[in-house]
Amino acid sequence: MPQAKAGGAVSAVVTGRVVRIRRGLLSVRVDGRALTVGLGVAVALVVVMGITLTTGEYELSVTDVLKAIAGQGEGGADFVVNTLRLPRLLTALLVGAALAVSGAILQSLTGNSLGSPDVIGFNNGAATGALLVIIVTGGSMVQVATGALIGGIVSAVLIYLLAFTRGVQGFRFVLIGIGINALALSVNSYLITRASLYDALTAQSWLVGSVNSRGWEHVTAAALAVAVLLPLALYHARPLAMLELGDASAKALGVGVERSKAVLIVVSVLLAAIATAAAGPIWFVALAAPQLARRLTRSPAPGLVTSALVGALLLTAGDLLIQRVFPTAQLPVGTATGCLGGLYLIWLLASEWRGKGRYT
Repeated sequence: MPQAKAGGAVSAVVTGRVVRIRRGLLSVRVDGRALTVGLGVAVALVVVMGITLTTGEYELSVTDVLKAIAGQGEGGADFVVNTLRLPRLLTALLVGAALAVSGAILQSLTGNSLGSPDVIGFNNGAATGALLVIIVTGGSMVQVATGALIGGIVSAVLIYLLAFTRGVQGFRFVLIGIGINALALSVNSYLITRASLYDALTAQSWLVGSVNSRGWEHVTAAALAVAVLLPLALYHARPLAMLELGDASAKALGVGVERSKAVLIVVSVLLAAIATAAAGPIWFVALAAPQLARRLTRSPAPGLVTSALVGALLLTAGDLLIQRVFPTAQLPVGTATGCLGGLYLIWLLASEWRGKGRYT
């Protein structure tokens, strides 16, 4: 059993894949592979961020970028970094992380790979709220974001109430969510057909999902949501892992099943709704990121931090790819995630069908 100490205050014990870090009375248990994967994904994310900030039509050095971030950049570099690139990059990072954690929570609660906010209606419900503001009232971007938040919450409440029968069962939750998703999609299509040409174009561009032209107000809203909701999700990570064993087993281990489920669903809904409010309904990040994180860590339990890092990497890398492959088209990142996510969904369904004959 290898053991390392630093000044007698901190000790680390490694047993197989598990690292136990002790400082006084505090003891933290960390999966070694999950830690390695998380660090690797974090490094890749930093590389993508560096490429995004330094390359493009206006080339910058790392020193120029750091000076601009510190408020000491010259005119051109300061404008490019702090007005054009950095808000867009941070919005993509935060939205990707929020969607990934939202998807990880729902997939764990439902025990289903398709338990994702973009599959079971949260995103389309948020889109309905935003479209009502765009088309009916012609509101500002703040009002559109508020409408998206309200729409996501309303759709989640409907799904929860309809799925609640002596508790919330995962399979029933997913099926009802798919039905609400289809209903919201129909409402969205109807709203667009009844709109003026200008409002319809605005609504359709918002529906694709984009981080183009995002400013610091979008970064602030997404950062506040992640700063408040991610710690709350991490606090309930242990009950979430126990809930994967089944309600009866979780109760036997002292978990308040319905209370924990309610809190986790609220956290998931708010993360998805605020991410949609900030960038529009970006598809498949919430579906794919948690699954990729689990496969990389080979862990049966939901890794919320790893999922957040993978989601942030997927969305920032997708946006970088769109910017560099189509530099003049200004395509929304939703086009990239939609194409790649569709292929991933086909592979997921095919592999689940071959492996188990059902969706898990």
